[in-house]
Amino acid sequence: MELLVVIAIIGVLVGLLLPAVQAAREAARRMSCSNNFKQLGLAVHNYHSAYSKLPMQGGGTTTLNGSASAGGLAQTAGSEPLATNALELSWLVGLLPFIEQQALWEQISNPLDSDGNASTTGDVFQAMGPTPRRRLQDQNGQPYDPWVTEVPGFRCPSDPGVGLPAFARTNYAACMGDSAIYVHGGIKDNGTWNTSGPERQRESCRGFFVYRNEARFRDILDGLSNTIMAGEIATDLGDRDKRTHPAKAQGISWLGDQGTNSACDSMVDATRPQFWSNGLIETDFNASIGPLGEVKRGFKWAFGRVLFSGFNTTVPPNGAYCAGTFGISDATASASSRHQGGVHILMGDGAVKFVTDSIEAGNQNSYHVGWRGPALDAGAQSPFGLWGALGSRAFKETIDQEF
Repeated sequence: MELLVVIAIIGVLVGLLLPAVQAAREAARRMSCSNNFKQLGLAVHNYHSAYSKLPMQGGGTTTLNGSASAGGLAQTAGSEPLATNALELSWLVGLLPFIEQQALWEQISNPLDSDGNASTTGDVFQAMGPTPRRRLQDQNGQPYDPWVTEVPGFRCPSDPGVGLPAFARTNYAACMGDSAIYVHGGIKDNGTWNTSGPERQRESCRGFFVYRNEARFRDILDGLSNTIMAGEIATDLGDRDKRTHPAKAQGISWLGDQGTNSACDSMVDATRPQFWSNGLIETDFNASIGPLGEVKRGFKWAFGRVLFSGFNTTVPPNGAYCAGTFGISDATASASSRHQGGVHILMGDGAVKFVTDSIEAGNQNSYHVGWRGPALDAGAQSPFGLWGALGSRAFKETIDQEF
């Protein structure tokens, strides 16, 4: 009898202990994630000290210097390498030397022979590599290993996503502002402007980073401590999670001026509100980016488009990824994480904060600030409350709340 009592007591103690152990492990993972983010913040500040500018979201080489084919090669026997990354590199690429990834940076910043055989012609990638919008079939045919190299400092240990069909994942994304309109900017991949591009970019692109645009700390007029530099994103696990699996809003080309943040709400599973239902409409992506299985949140750390390495402060943290026609860029693409109740964000001054899902996010039925009606006029206060104000860099929005 006494033995049964002892066994019962041990069972109760184990039952009490296991949740505590799990909670302690998650607390450790969350701290490690915060430390990774802190290192990225220090890297950005060191980068700015070295080059007097921020790393570019959408930087690299242009098609004026060569082809931007999906495979990334355009070279004839005996010629110099002509492949280009078409101004598609993420902010993370330039940070590599500042986070003790010098070996990987050396591979990227120098011409790279894809098979290591100097006698083979037509297989040398130029310095700064090919376009990161490569598909797995391109990688199988002509490998460029840097773009498929996992960098531990770019991963949150709480995120279990690993392996194919992702190239190499990241959980840390650049803040692109508080509007989904024209987030891909006004500069073409050859470095020239689209028609009306500068005006559209000035009106809509209000974040710490502006795609294909050089920026400096001096541009953050709201103050570095009041402006989000980067945020966490969860990577896709193949489970139709609405945060990581892109959905397409029907009949909408530009989300934000033709549809609001609720444009995809009808596709959410009513019984499992964190996931899309069977009525999900998936975004049609350009074939050069890859099949749908490869085009998910955080799947390519080197690719500067919002889906892969950016976010905006439109919907609250852990909200749905809902896109118009330009699904890899112009979308409600909020911060997200595998932590309970919120996400880490990195402020411009390098401080790391934990923001809850319940942060005040204004009028979620509002159109966004943009360049054509019914979008809000340029210079308007963010319609998305404190969350939106934190995402814009220079619009005189006073932050008078704790977050």
